[in-house]
Amino acid sequence: MTAISPHARCMADLHEQGYAIITDLVSADLITALGADLAPQFANTGFSEGSFSGAETRRFAGLLKRSSHAASLVEHELILKIGEDMLGPWCDHISLNLTQAIELAPGAASQVPHRDQDMWPCSGLVAQERGVEFLINVMWPLSDFTQDNGATLVWPGSHRQQDELLIAPEEAVIAEMAQGSALVFLGSTLHAAGANHTALPRRGIIISYCLGWLKPYELPWLAYPPEVARQFPKSLARLAGYQVHRPNLGTYEGRCPSLLLDGTLDTPGAVDALLPEQEELIRAWRSGMIDPKRTVARSGQSTLAATVSPGGQASHG
Repeated sequence: MTAISPHARCMADLHEQGYAIITDLVSADLITALGADLAPQFANTGFSEGSFSGAETRRFAGLLKRSSHAASLVEHELILKIGEDMLGPWCDHISLNLTQAIELAPGAASQVPHRDQDMWPCSGLVAQERGVEFLINVMWPLSDFTQDNGATLVWPGSHRQQDELLIAPEEAVIAEMAQGSALVFLGSTLHAAGANHTALPRRGIIISYCLGWLKPYELPWLAYPPEVARQFPKSLARLAGYQVHRPNLGTYEGRCPSLLLDGTLDTPGAVDALLPEQEELIRAWRSGMIDPKRTVARSGQSTLAATVSPGGQASHG
């Protein structure tokens, strides 16, 4: 019998349950070193404010500049493969949405159940049957997650029940995990942090990836300005926002923002970043092969108009 690969197993669980737990994905030593790097920031961070984040929680982001060990999680080969397979059909490339450390202090109450994709109103406009996913989350425990200290709660199959705001609490699974393991779940999956009934804090890291054309939770160019991102490998800098998303989204001076990392800010002018089918349609229009009178309407405007106005700019002359 052929063994099922970790990737295939995780993908199957995500499609069926909306979440997957991968045990022993990285070494406990890596997590311990990362936790040690972040310990001073935990100590200096105040409690969150608001009914969502939790009054007894501490949160801070920008982990790639706070610890050199964070990149090993962000660019983990299996995680990126899963993210690209789940999100890739709906975007040109995926992007880093968030790197955040979270501490549940002793006495922290349960978080309100929620779906992270709801931060983008467009997620509610897409028919569930199309299977579009906007986000992949990965929760990494810095300390072991248990039922008593507030392990993440996930509702299996809730990604197929998106019309249900809440699902019965007894249907939730408690994602208990040890250091080195990871909880992967979809942006469409209902979940929540549990309550911490112990005398010790529960610490973890959430790293998430979204469709490259969405506005991310954490603005990457502020979290990692060019002087910081220049120290990243090119692949990590691209994940962190220094990559144009076709057609012409996320540019700087009309060009790919990666130019900010090579030290040459003087540019000769804007450079289009279009999808191949857009380039082909524009060539067809310029050669007279497309008759505007026969253009089929799409989403309130003609296919031709949508094509010759990439990024919504050409129509303004």
